[in-house]
Parts: sequence; structure tokens; C-alpha cells
Amino acid sequence: MEKKKKIYLLLISVLVVLFIPMIYFLFSLQGVHAKSGEQRIVAIPSNTSTQKIGEILKKESLIRNSFTFMLYAKITGKGNELKAGKYQFTYGQSAGEIMDQIAQGKVYKDSFTLIIPEGFTVAQIAQRLDTNGIVKKEDFLKEADHGVFAYDFVKAIPADKKIKHPLEGYLFPDTYEVEKGTTSHEIIDMLLKRHQEIWQPEWDVKLKSLHLTRHEFMTLASIIEREVKVKKEQSIIAGIYLNRLKIDMPLQADATIQYVFKNQKDRITYEDLKINDPYNTYMIPGFTPGPISNPGKAAMEAMLNPQKNNYLYYVTKKDGTGEHYFAETFAKHKENIRRSEANLK
Repeated sequence: MEKKKKIYLLLISVLVVLFIPMIYFLFSLQGVHAKSGEQRIVAIPSNTSTQKIGEILKKESLIRNSFTFMLYAKITGKGNELKAGKYQFTYGQSAGEIMDQIAQGKVYKDSFTLIIPEGFTVAQIAQRLDTNGIVKKEDFLKEADHGVFAYDFVKAIPADKKIKHPLEGYLFPDTYEVEKGTTSHEIIDMLLKRHQEIWQPEWDVKLKSLHLTRHEFMTLASIIEREVKVKKEQSIIAGIYLNRLKIDMPLQADATIQYVFKNQKDRITYEDLKINDPYNTYMIPGFTPGPISNPGKAAMEAMLNPQKNNYLYYVTKKDGTGEHYFAETFAKHKENIRRSEANLK
């Protein structure tokens, strides 16, 4: 009986010796709840060992024991999966949850999504950035007008004092992920870089066949972007603009009149058409000094592939579709205007 008792005690002692480390191991993997709910951003440098990652996390009081973290990484086989980057952890997460987050590369993005719609002007982009507290409108406009950017297409922009904003037309409208703290210069460079990425080498060849410089092309594409809302009509009106230019007929685009004003008007009046401004395509034939907006790829492609037609005139149908009536002669154009007015009744 005494012998059996000794055996039981021995077994209990062995089990205690085995289970205490196991219990401590499991306890060490539990989350640190002293600051439960609070968040902490931690940077894991490249080529950091599992042991070093554990030490970083322990120093930030996110895990209880760095050795246990390393041991758990080896047991689970995730030691070689841990990825460098900036992570946001929450106090109370277990070591396993933290390890999974690092292994899956769920990095913390200290950024915002910047959406620039097609046809936005430099001023509208500046206002959106200011409204969202990213950069000041005045700072952005100053950098856009006077900043130095090492792109060949930027250097080729004419040094014309009549141009309202030199980079107008070249800040490509798209959706961007921008890190907080990014400067106006960096944002503009990002948009210019996207323009460069979109531009295809064969487009330069196409421009020669159209007898257009890149600046003239971007000017026409920007007018199309603001003037024509129905995409399928953009190439038609691109053809009309080229037809008008060939005979020195003014482009007569209402969108260029809108660009003269600080704020968009609900309706252009006959008096507005008489404004003495280099962007008034009713008063001045040929191109405006520069683009009037930042066109998207569709408008650019429409201008690259203008429809060959004999139209010289167009007028909105005013039927809610946003579409136009087209005419080769002024007599037909006047008839279309009457049709358009009739649609309002």
C-alpha cells in the first residue's frame, strides 16, 4: 500500500512538472489585457528574426513572453511566414492572433483614398484635398502652378502666361491611395506619373497623323470631357472640332466659357459668350491656351480616334438623355435647335 502511494505521488509529481510549463506556455499566449481595447502601431523591419519580432512585441507590452512567442512560431510552422511592415494591434489580442496577422501580412494602412473624377479641374482637385483636410487649397495651387516636375511632357507645356494652370489636363483622374502627411508636391507628382503610365508610345504617332501637338491634343480632350457627357458621342464631336479647326471656325464650346468663371454656372447666357477671355471659344478661334479640365482615358481615346464626318454643328436634344443633334449646315443646325426647344415643351 505504501509502495502504491509512493508511485501515485511520483506520477502526480511528474504530471505537475509536465503541466506547469504547459500551463505557463498557454498562459503566455493569452492577450495582455492591462490596456485592453487600446491600439498600438508597431513596425516590423525587413529581415527581422522571429526572436527579434517577439522582443519587439514584448517591449510594446503586446505579448507576455518573447521566448514563448518564438516557440509557438516554430510549433505552428509560421516562423518563416512572418512579414515585415507596419501593423496595428489591439491590446488583448492573443499571441496567436498577432502572429496570424503578421503571417498574413495584414499591414496597417495609414492612408486615405483619393478619388479624382474625370473632368475635374486643378481648382476642383485643390478644393477636394482642402475639404478632406489633406493639404491646403492655396498650397496645392501654388505647387501646381510653380512646382518643378521632371517629366518631358511637363517641360513641353508652352510657357504661355495666358494659361490659367500649366498642369491643367495632365493630372490624371483616378482613384489613389495616399499616405497621410503626403505633400502637395508628392500628390501632384503621383497624378503626373499616372498620366505618363497611361500614355502609350503609339499615341505620339497618332498625334502626328492628326497634326496635333500633345498640348493641343490634351486641350481638345479636356474640352470633350467637359462638353460631352454621353461617351458614344465623344468621338463624333472630336471629329467636329477637327472639322471646325480646318476652316478656322471657332470651337464654340460652352464648357470653355464655364472655365472662365470661378464657379460653374447653371446656364450660359448670350452675354457670357461675349466675354473677352482667351478661353472664350466663341470669341477667339482655334485652341484655348491650355486644357480646361483633366480628361479621363475615354475622352483621350475619343480624341485619338475622331469620327470622320462632315458635321460642323451640334446642339443638345434637351430631352434628358444628354445626347445631341448633329448637322452639316447652319440651316440644318437651326432646324435642330427648334427640335431641341420643342423637347422642352
